[in-house]
Amino acid sequence: MKNREIEIQVNVENIDSLVRFFKENAKLKSKVHQIDEYFSPPHRDFLKKRPVEEWLRLRNSNNKYYITYKRWHYIKNGEGYYCDEYETQVGSLAKLKKILKVLDFKPLVVVDKKRQTWMWKDYKISIDSVKDIGEFVEIEYIGKNKKRKPQEIIKEMINFLKKINCGKIKMNRVGYPFQLLFPEEVKYKEL
Repeated sequence: MKNREIEIQVNVENIDSLVRFFKENAKLKSKVHQIDEYFSPPHRDFLKKRPVEEWLRLRNSNNKYYITYKRWHYIKNGEGYYCDEYETQVGSLAKLKKILKVLDFKPLVVVDKKRQTWMWKDYKISIDSVKDIGEFVEIEYIGKNKKRKPQEIIKEMINFLKKINCGKIKMNRVGYPFQLLFPEEVKYKEL
């Protein structure tokens, strides 16, 4: 079964206005420290293609462990992206890492972040402080309407940020692991 994920990742000039809005209008879901480790399989190099379309991630989220595979689909003309995501909780990251090592999976990068996640209407909104690259906002659509087009949802997310006066909004389409691995290739689009 496919799990479609529609999200944007942005830098905002005034994150404080976003936090104020959430404190008044949204529900705080969690505060977590996440350590994400990314791997590439021996039979194909995930980093070879640009933009990167696949990621295999092991996550430690406050001592709960997950393995996730993401396959990204980029919308033409830079209008956004969405992905197929498959994730399951696992009992031991240490044992899973041993399995990946035996199978010759290559470790790529570690993303260390502190995340506050808020629920507002049909959206899960996270404010991330990512070691070595800064603060970001991720907005993910969690609504039930599967017939809505990704472009329509992304436009709605951007309009939401503009309405609450976050100042300049810059979007990138590469994610945290890519930003850490290839900072010179990261391009931002001001919205």
